[in-house]
Amino acid sequence: MDKIIRFESQKETQGLFGAQDINLKSIEKEFKVKLTLRGEHLKISGTTANTKKAGQLVEYLLAGLRSGTPEIGQTDLAYLISNLKKRKGVQLEQLDTGIIRSCAGKQIGPKTNGQREYVDAIQKHDIVFGIGPAGTGKTYLAMACAVEALKKQEVRRIILTRPAIEAGESLGFLPGDLHAKISPYLRPLYDALYDMMEAGRIENYIETGIIEVAPLAYMRGRTLNDAFIVLDEAQNCTAEQMKMFLTRLGFDSKAVITGDMTQSDLPGAKPIGLLQAQDILKEIEGIKFIYFSGSDVVRHSLVQRIIQAYEKTT
Repeated sequence: MDKIIRFESQKETQGLFGAQDINLKSIEKEFKVKLTLRGEHLKISGTTANTKKAGQLVEYLLAGLRSGTPEIGQTDLAYLISNLKKRKGVQLEQLDTGIIRSCAGKQIGPKTNGQREYVDAIQKHDIVFGIGPAGTGKTYLAMACAVEALKKQEVRRIILTRPAIEAGESLGFLPGDLHAKISPYLRPLYDALYDMMEAGRIENYIETGIIEVAPLAYMRGRTLNDAFIVLDEAQNCTAEQMKMFLTRLGFDSKAVITGDMTQSDLPGAKPIGLLQAQDILKEIEGIKFIYFSGSDVVRHSLVQRIIQAYEKTT
């Protein structure tokens, strides 16, 4: 079976195909079809079922480009292909919905149904827990929401924190003073920030206290008013630390707590604060728990398979 799709411009062709035709090759490989461009027409050849799915995807991507999506990223494409191969429906807003734009001009927003539910929960609730495996965008999307809230002046400051706990190594053996020893633990938070804001602005905000990146221990005794607070790696919080953090929330503030229960570095005798919070707080109005799965992973496709393989052993 063949299907013909017409392009309206050369720009559409380039946007759909991607650099060195990488998107085209991915569609051909995943759906076992042949894509042939002749002038302004794209011919899709293959079995009836595969041609139909590949055609649906191409038409969907073209609709996204025509509605203003600047480019078709590999992450977007991989997720849409996965949905189509599983015979799930795809919705147009999965490509063109964004929270903010990165410094490089790319849209930052939810890519999966789980991520969309997460972002929606952050917008509607004052405390949200995002629990699930690595690569599901828990921290990244929370920080995008925080940056957007700051830009809209919904909060006056952003506070990013995580417990500084060793993952099989001792802080005492690392070189430098306390700040130098703790900085590597906070590096992922800085990396995400620099994706979303200009370096000069970040440095100015940090100097003036509008953005604060600090270990969880530094939160003790404080009341955090008019702030968007993100607690990352919460699976490494003790029960006492989690209670301490949650009771720091002040007026007009919002908190997002992220973690992966399977990657706790706490000593075996200590209860995981994230797990305890889940049991104690799940019925409280105003607090929302969002659970991610392997299908929400938006990293390399192998990461999904790795997570699924580990899940089978537990």
